[in-house]
Amino acid sequence: MTEIIDRNVVKSALTHRRDTDDKFSVGTMLGICGSYGMAGAGIMSGKAALRSGVGLLRMIIPDSIYPIMANAITEAVFCPVVEGVNAENISFIEKLNYNDCVLIGCGLGVNSYSKDMLYTVLEKSQIPVVIDADGINIVAENPDILKTANAPIVITPHIGEMSRLTKLTADEIDKNREDCAVDFSEKYNVVTVLKGNKTLVASPNDTLMKNDLVGNSGMAVGGSGDVLAGVISSLIAQGGDPFKSACAGVYIHSLAGDIAEEKLGKRSMLPTDMIDCLPQAFMTF
Repeated sequence: MTEIIDRNVVKSALTHRRDTDDKFSVGTMLGICGSYGMAGAGIMSGKAALRSGVGLLRMIIPDSIYPIMANAITEAVFCPVVEGVNAENISFIEKLNYNDCVLIGCGLGVNSYSKDMLYTVLEKSQIPVVIDADGINIVAENPDILKTANAPIVITPHIGEMSRLTKLTADEIDKNREDCAVDFSEKYNVVTVLKGNKTLVASPNDTLMKNDLVGNSGMAVGGSGDVLAGVISSLIAQGGDPFKSACAGVYIHSLAGDIAEEKLGKRSMLPTDMIDCLPQAFMTF
C-alpha cells in the first residue's frame, strides 16, 4: 500500500535544534561531488545541504575546480585532490566516519578516480551514504556492490538512471514505478528515491511513500536532483532516519519548488532559486 508524504510525515522526520547545540551536534556531512566541467552540481548540492541546516560541510573535490567551489561555497571545508590519486591516500577518506552522512556522485563523473572513491566509501563507511547522479551510473555497472555496504544506503535515481540500474526500459519502469522502486529496495537493501512526477520513496522493508501534494513541472531542470540530494543528505547528517529523511527531503524540495514557481513561474525558475526558497519552506514547519 502506498502512503502519501504529508506535513505530518515531514514534521515527524525533522530534528530540532536546542539552545545548547553547536556545529558538530547538529551534524557534519561529507560531500564527494563535482568535477571539471560539472562544478555546478557540487555547488548546488553543497549549498542545499547548508540551507537545510547541516552544521559543518566538508567536501572532497578535484583541485581543478577548487577556485570555483571555494568562491561559491564559502562556508565549506574543502579537500582538493588530484584526480587519479588513490582514495586510500586522501586524508578526508581516512576520517570518513568522523562525519554523520556522506553524499557521493553529484557531477562526479565516471572514471577511475570516481569509481575508486565510490568503492572505497561503500567499503569503509559506517555512516549513511547517499548516492546520486554519476554515483548511480557507477553502481549501474555492478549493482551487487550495494550488497557489500555496511552502512545504510539511499539511492536517488531518475527513470533513466533506474533503467541503467535494473536493465529495464524507461517505458517499463514508467508503467510500473511503484513495483520497480519497492523491488529494487528489497533486493539491494537500500532506500530508493525514484524521482519524477510524484516521486516515490521505498524502504527495504516494503514501505512505499509518494510525493503527491507538492511540486511542479518547473522543477524539471538540470540540477534539481543535485539540490534534492543535498537536502536529503543534510537531514540525515542532522540525525534523521535515512528513510524518513528521504521522505522529508522530497517534500521540502518540492515545497521550495512551489515557492519558487509562485515567485518566478515554471518557465524561468532554476534549481538555484529553489535553494534560495529552502529557508521559507523549512520555516513552515
